Amino acid sequence: MADFRRALQEGRFVFFDGGMGTMLQARGLTAGVSPEVWCLSNPDVLKGIHLDYARAGANVLTTNTFGGTRFKMPADIDIADFNRAMANAARRAADEAGGNVFVAGSVGPTGHFLKPLGDLTFEELVEGYKEQMRGLVDGGVDLLLMETHFDIAELRAAIVAAREVCSLPVGASMTFENGVSLTGTSPEVFVETVANMGVDLVATNCSAGPEQMVAVVEQMLAVSPVPVLVMPNAGLPELDASGNTVFRLNPTSFAEQTRKFAEMGVRCMGGCCGTTPDHIAALCKAVADVPCKPVEDRSSGLVVTSRASLVRFGARYPVRIIGERINPTGKKQLISELQNGQFTTCMMFVQEQLDSYAPLLDVNVGAPMVDETVLLPELIQRIVAQHPVPLAVDTSNMDALEKALTVYPASPLVNSISGEPGRMERLGPLCRKYGAPFILLPLKGRKLPVAASERIAIIEELLAQADSLGIPRRLIMVDVLALAVSSKAEAARACLETVRYCTDTLGLPTTIGLSNISFGLPARGLLNSTFLTMAAASGLSSCIAHPGNARIREALAAAEVLLNRDPNAERFIADYAEWKPGNTAVIGGGVVSGGAATTAFEAVVKGDKDNVIDLIRKELEAGVTPFDVVNRMLIPAITEVGDKYERKEYFLPQLLRSAETMQHGFAHLKPMLEDEGGATVKPTIIMATVEGDIHDIGKNIVCLMLGNHGFNVVDLGKDVKAQTIVEAAAEHGAKLIGLSALMTTTMVRMQDTIDLLRERGMHDVKVMVGGAVVTQAFADAIGAHGYSLDAVAAVRLAQNLVAA
Repeated sequence: MADFRRALQEGRFVFFDGGMGTMLQARGLTAGVSPEVWCLSNPDVLKGIHLDYARAGANVLTTNTFGGTRFKMPADIDIADFNRAMANAARRAADEAGGNVFVAGSVGPTGHFLKPLGDLTFEELVEGYKEQMRGLVDGGVDLLLMETHFDIAELRAAIVAAREVCSLPVGASMTFENGVSLTGTSPEVFVETVANMGVDLVATNCSAGPEQMVAVVEQMLAVSPVPVLVMPNAGLPELDASGNTVFRLNPTSFAEQTRKFAEMGVRCMGGCCGTTPDHIAALCKAVADVPCKPVEDRSSGLVVTSRASLVRFGARYPVRIIGERINPTGKKQLISELQNGQFTTCMMFVQEQLDSYAPLLDVNVGAPMVDETVLLPELIQRIVAQHPVPLAVDTSNMDALEKALTVYPASPLVNSISGEPGRMERLGPLCRKYGAPFILLPLKGRKLPVAASERIAIIEELLAQADSLGIPRRLIMVDVLALAVSSKAEAARACLETVRYCTDTLGLPTTIGLSNISFGLPARGLLNSTFLTMAAASGLSSCIAHPGNARIREALAAAEVLLNRDPNAERFIADYAEWKPGNTAVIGGGVVSGGAATTAFEAVVKGDKDNVIDLIRKELEAGVTPFDVVNRMLIPAITEVGDKYERKEYFLPQLLRSAETMQHGFAHLKPMLEDEGGATVKPTIIMATVEGDIHDIGKNIVCLMLGNHGFNVVDLGKDVKAQTIVEAAAEHGAKLIGLSALMTTTMVRMQDTIDLLRERGMHDVKVMVGGAVVTQAFADAIGAHGYSLDAVAAVRLAQNLVAA
């Protein structure tokens, strides 16, 4: 088998193939029919398309398995057999074409979210992907390519599955709109997260034509340590006069626009929706005279990510405070709550530290009579559902750590791996597998290493062990081990020497448990802040401390100016212009959260589902009527959430959390509203994903938002025939229908419903449409009454159509 990794390292471009759906349509696939199932009965057609791409110059042929998991395929199809057959078809075409033509196993999204956003566990998703990938590997693919993913948590599960199935190269591709994925991940966060997992290739595909992808690709190239693949559409889909879906960007224009990526430093190029062998041939010709730039080492220290944000650690960056408050040591109330499975104080500490602008929070639930394997992942899920802040997972329980790594959606920091026997052997590969950076703790045996030379010797030994396990240095941060100067007078100097060695010789970021240095002495805050300034000057990257400590924040802010890491002292001036001795400045530049929810309105805006009922009860006890709670608090709150979503202040996870909170609060009030006889007639809307399409995430979100805005939503589900939709509208007296489609092959079925309504004389029923491939021009062409880009716009459109 040819070596795809070697091909990536050679000084030449690698060309991937183009779109599959439009090619199949041109050769007999009818609207509404699954491309995967159709190809089982037409293997020669599929092989012919693969051959055409290879002859056009494609070095990589992509299998027709984008929807080839148990979550999307018909129940009567054996998943492994199907993927094996599709891989075989591409393999035969590649071999017949001759030369080094590779086969990429296409692995698309399942259409489901992981918990708590969705209904699947990480383990269920991994098993589903492994089933698909075993078939692809057996069928002879050279690499696995995760395509068109929009949620970093699901993409992460697919990469883990690939690593459990085989050692083939892995490529990871996300699709972005307006610079972020559907769940709020930026190109930079995406690249750093999957780079931590050791992928061979990062990519972006679909959603736009070449010109609209430039900004995304620039961000990816700026941070990617591996080759970048770009696969644009041939523009956006339109409907021609005959009712056919077309892509207007011709091969020459596509090639001219895509050439820019080669000039920017992209190594791999291909096409997505609407592209054909002619597009790929034109692309190969267009870049023939462009020098293929080598992949630069763009590693920039250690990077911890959440679904929507990241924190960088290293000599080039400010010293980061890792919030230490979520730790039961010495906290009786917190211990008691954890023993009872409660998280009230934990979540209070989360909010408190975010209000102090902590960039990263350490999470520790280790206490007597606490099952960490249950509580640690539960608390992490709760935090990530409400806040975008990255987390450090702090536990000595290796089973609890593994469970936590499965529920965290991106790259957490693991605290920590020491020289304790067996710890590196188990946790090192675990961190490599899940792409989790970790703190290396130089402790081995019972003796504390006091001298810097002792600490450095243990660090070097643990690094050699990590190297032997294939753990990349980009995942390692060193704890320089603070010991109390009250008992070891030389301990502080040893820390500083160790910091300098790790920074200057090893090039590794460092951290320290700051408060340990002053244990047993008075004026501990004075000692801690002074030592922190000295450590920052020596190269310290971070400290584990209380982010609300004003003295520590002030010391770091001043140190950043003095170390020339605050250009023109801009941050310092902004935060401390009115500072006086003894006063605390209002600090900026972190994760803004705005304090804990104190009203029902704030509970919905913040997605505080746990406390919304109590806050509603307080309003009712204060004499506010149930109707006023709904009309003056809940509905304005969910409207504010929608505005934040449109302004890109919120993303899908926050939108869903707030919508669920609203729903939870309204369910509590509903019996009271009915008792007071105030139930009003709600406008009814019929919602459905059209025939042949089994994607319903977007439609489900729209249903949730419409329900929160006073609509009676009749959700018919997915793959629904036009006749069923129209009959449901008649049965429920609905004057509004909402249709969704994700694929170009199924979007044309939307017109079936519109035509049937006209045929039956139901002219007063209006139709609104939406979905990833749908555009305003398409909506106008089929006679729809409105088009919405997302769930928030869908609510506004539905309200306007009903009002009209």
